[in-house]
Amino acid sequence: MLFDCYSCVKWQNIRLDFFTVMFGVRQGSVLATFLFIVFLDELSDTRNLDRNRFIVVYADDILLISSSVVNLENLTHLCERELNWLDMAINYKKKSYCLSTGPRCDYVHY
Repeated sequence: MLFDCYSCVKWQNIRLDFFTVMFGVRQGSVLATFLFIVFLDELSDTRNLDRNRFIVVYADDILLISSSVVNLENLTHLCERELNWLDMAINYKKKSYCLSTGPRCDYVHY
């Protein structure tokens, strides 16, 4: 898949120089989703969880579901440890979101 593989960055109408891709999985590859799930199979293993915490791994996304903020924080740390072991990281700044539901969901944190 990576033999003689080149890529470039295109932004608007500007295309930068091509570079050699020597590792990783191409974005949009049919293997990308499968390999992500295989790598993160242990992460979604429910033996480490209880009925109030869930980890859902789908395509290239991870969904953490928890009944409390403390459990959510514990799940986040669990994910961090597993992803660090796999030399992966969570993109907190641009791709992570938190949704709260329930009687206190309109509470604003400062």
